[in-house]
Amino acid sequence: MSSSEPGRTAHRQGPWAAGASLAVRPITPAEHLAFVRRQRSVSFLQTPAWGRVKTEWRSESLGWYDGRELVGAGLVLHRPVPRLDRFTLAYVPEGPAVDWTGDVGAWLDPLAARLRAHGAFAIRLGPPVRTSTWSAGQVKEGLADPGISRFTEMPGHWADPVGAHVTDRLRDAGWLPQSPEDGFGTGHPQFKFEIPLAGRTEDDVLTGMNQQWRRNIKKAARAGVEVTAGEGPGDLAAFHALYAHTAERDRFTPRPLRYFETMFAALGAEDPGRIRLYLARHEGDLVAAAVLVRVGAHAVYAYGASSTGKREVRGSNACQWAMIRDSLAAGCDVYDLRGITPTLDADDPHAGLIKFKAGTGGQAVRYVGEWDLPLRPVVYRAFGLYLKRRESARRRGRA
Repeated sequence: MSSSEPGRTAHRQGPWAAGASLAVRPITPAEHLAFVRRQRSVSFLQTPAWGRVKTEWRSESLGWYDGRELVGAGLVLHRPVPRLDRFTLAYVPEGPAVDWTGDVGAWLDPLAARLRAHGAFAIRLGPPVRTSTWSAGQVKEGLADPGISRFTEMPGHWADPVGAHVTDRLRDAGWLPQSPEDGFGTGHPQFKFEIPLAGRTEDDVLTGMNQQWRRNIKKAARAGVEVTAGEGPGDLAAFHALYAHTAERDRFTPRPLRYFETMFAALGAEDPGRIRLYLARHEGDLVAAAVLVRVGAHAVYAYGASSTGKREVRGSNACQWAMIRDSLAAGCDVYDLRGITPTLDADDPHAGLIKFKAGTGGQAVRYVGEWDLPLRPVVYRAFGLYLKRRESARRRGRA
C-alpha cells in the first residue's frame, strides 16, 4: 500500500504517526489473506500462497497491530545461513503491505526487533513505493538521444515525494541499498514498465500504443491467431515446453515444470482468479504463451514464451493484448510488465526489451528497490562473503 501508486488506497493515518508504537506478531494465513483482500492492491509476492510456492524458504505471515486492529501485514521468507542454520536471512519481497506515507520507523523498528529475537541475522525488503516515473514518449526520446545512457540522466521525469521520504528514512536508519546498477540482481527488479488502466477503455489503451504494436495486434487477428485460457496439466506442460525452448534461444535458465505446477496449485487454491495461463495458437501450433497473476487491482505479466517459427503472426502481441483486455475487464488499475534495466543506450542488449515494452504506451517506473538491515553484522558479513564465493564459482563454471 502506498499513496505513491495511482489507484491504490493508502491505509488511514493512525496514532502511530505521532509516535505511538505498533506491535508485530504472527498471523494465520487466513488472517493474512483477509487483510490482502481488503486492500486495493498488494504484490502477489506478499500473499500467503507465495510462501507455499517458495519451498526452499521457510515462510511466516506477520501482522502489525494498533491495539487490536490489524493495520499491516507481510509475508516473510526465511533462508538459513550455510553452516549456521540457527540464523536466517528474513526476506520481505515487494513488501510489507503497510502505510509507507507515515513514520517508516514505526513500522520497521518493531519488525526488526521481532525478527532479530527469532534468529534473523538480516532483513531484506523491497518497499512497493515509486521514486520516479517516465512516460513512453520520454523513453523513446531517451533511446534516440546518444547523450543519454540511463533513465536517471533524463530530465523531466515525475519524482514521487513518498519514494524520496522512504529512501531517506531507510538510509538514515542504517539500511543498505541492494539494487544493482544494471537494475537486475538476485532479487526483484527496481525498474519496471507498467500500463496505467484506471479510468481507461480498450480504445484508450490501444490508441496509446505505438503504430507497430497496433499493427501487430491487427496482424495477429488477421492471421487467425487464437488466444485461449489454459486448462489442466496438459496446457501447462505445453507452456513449459515452449518456455524451455525460449530459454534455450534467449540464453536464460528456465524454471522446472514442477515449479509452475506448484505455483498454479498454490495461487489458484488461494483465489480462483489469482493466476491464469494464456495460449496463442496459429493453425493448431502453439506460437506464444504467458502467465498472468492478479491481486486486487494489480495485474502482472509474470512469465512469457514464444516460438522461433511463425514470428510473423505476432502471437506474443496477441497474448499481451488478451491479458490487457482481461485486466481492464477485471477493473485493474495497472498492467505490470515487470522488470527492465535502467539503460537507454541503444547499443545495450537490453534496449530491445525496453523498446518492446515502451511500445505499449505505458510508463517506466523506478521503485525504492531492495534494502538490507544487518541485525547481526558478523554473520551478515560472513553471508556476503559466501555469496561472493558462490558467484565466483558460478562464473568460473561458465568460462
